[in-house]
Amino acid sequence: MTGMLESLVAYLHDVFVIKFDAWVVLGFIAQALFTMRFIVQWIASERARKSVMPVAFWFFSIGGGSLLLIYALYRKDPVFIAGQALGLIVYIRNLYFIILTGRQSSAGP
Repeated sequence: MTGMLESLVAYLHDVFVIKFDAWVVLGFIAQALFTMRFIVQWIASERARKSVMPVAFWFFSIGGGSLLLIYALYRKDPVFIAGQALGLIVYIRNLYFIILTGRQSSAGP
């Protein structure tokens, strides 16, 4: 059991201390932006008492998705690259529709 605990501590030290650099900081900032989109959507839906998608959701999606794509490109992770690149297309397209129509729409009944 102690060997497993020591291995876990060594792994966490390697991941969070030894490999900590500016890219990891960028990754955490990107993830924080990406997480904010869920928080603003949740707050907006709670206030409206229905499911809504505020414009800020798409801005946080684009900001977080762009930074996560840069991070994924640096890390050379094909799954992460594909997921973020395809997501960015959707986020930008939705923001384009909002700008085009000059209004935001709600999601849900």
